[in-house]
Amino acid sequence: MRFLILLRLSARAVGRNLRRSALTAAAMALGLALLVFSRALSDGGHEQWIDSAVRLGTGHVAIQAPEFLETGRLEHRLDSSALRSVERALDDPRVTSAVRARTTHLAVPGLASSAAAALPARIEGVDPALEAAFSPLPEMVQGGEYLQPGDRLKAFIGAEMARRLELEVGERFVLTAQNAEGEVEGQMVRVAGIYRTGIQEMDEGVVHLPLETARTWLSAPGAATTVSLLLGESRSTDEVTETLRAILEDHPEIRVMGWRQASPDLDSAVRIDDYGDYLFHTILFAIVGLAVLNAIMMSVLGRRREFGILQALGLTPAETGWVVFGEGLFLTAVSGVAGMVLGYVVTWGFFRDGLDFSSLMDEEMSLSGGIIETVIVPVFYLKHVLVSVGYMTVIGILASIYPARRATLLDVAEAMKFEQ
Repeated sequence: MRFLILLRLSARAVGRNLRRSALTAAAMALGLALLVFSRALSDGGHEQWIDSAVRLGTGHVAIQAPEFLETGRLEHRLDSSALRSVERALDDPRVTSAVRARTTHLAVPGLASSAAAALPARIEGVDPALEAAFSPLPEMVQGGEYLQPGDRLKAFIGAEMARRLELEVGERFVLTAQNAEGEVEGQMVRVAGIYRTGIQEMDEGVVHLPLETARTWLSAPGAATTVSLLLGESRSTDEVTETLRAILEDHPEIRVMGWRQASPDLDSAVRIDDYGDYLFHTILFAIVGLAVLNAIMMSVLGRRREFGILQALGLTPAETGWVVFGEGLFLTAVSGVAGMVLGYVVTWGFFRDGLDFSSLMDEEMSLSGGIIETVIVPVFYLKHVLVSVGYMTVIGILASIYPARRATLLDVAEAMKFEQ
């Protein structure tokens, strides 16, 4: 009963000082709305960044031989037996429901040479049909066309490689690499198409040729170095990775990795960006916390006579403090709901089609193997929204403690002397 009376006193105090309460609640709500928006924008940017990088790399989930990530050598490949085991694992409904696309690569380091020059290259045998659904490269054609099913002695090269080797579409050049038996073999191919990603390392050093051509040339029938999976969302990576590891636990010759493990540079870049977000949010929390503290503290100092009368009527100093603390809780609760709704409305109402940063960034910016899009579409993750609301609630509670403590220390006789 006593608790309900204190709660009513807190609610009445919030309503009686409506202007001050509205300003305090607005500060908290705007802070939370900004936090929800910035978190959604950051999550959307990360999702696009990760999606771009994994589509140009080894996917959200990479399946390889245990040593291949460290060595990159053809001797550490998945043979036909291992690939059959992988195919069976990928047919599991728990996996197929999460997979958007997949592809198979047979990759080796080698040399691309023409009459004009020679360049080190990463030579990747790919299935043209699977790669077209997985990779953005077929959409980045600058000349010619991407590899087609049935192609044999053709290659798809970057614009920088074509420039340095002085190659045009239809011209021939030689690829040289060490085959599965340890012998150096050369393969003459014809340029089917030229691509440009804007990523220097790719445009100058990555060559695609048909998977079966690569297998024959490298004496690795039925083999692959990587099976890559593209998922609907990057946050499904851990679940799919653990599922595949459980299915393939009896196959020590097969290693399943998420993109964080398979692409450590990308993982580091995303984590660094996250730390920047955390710093921004910490500063925002501090500003909102100080605003709430100031508003409630001014409320306490301006209502000494009111608190003196309440104590004279029977409230204990501790109960007076609880009344002030309850005001802070009411303001925090109202602000939390309003801020979350405002954050959703502003984000989806104005930026559902994305926020265009083209005036601030190069159209071909890249980082850690991924192309950074100039238009970022916000993405809401319920977990992150709830965490933001939780943090703001903690800030509101902490900001209410000191004013509540001050209210308990008021001297009744002195407080009654103040004019209301």
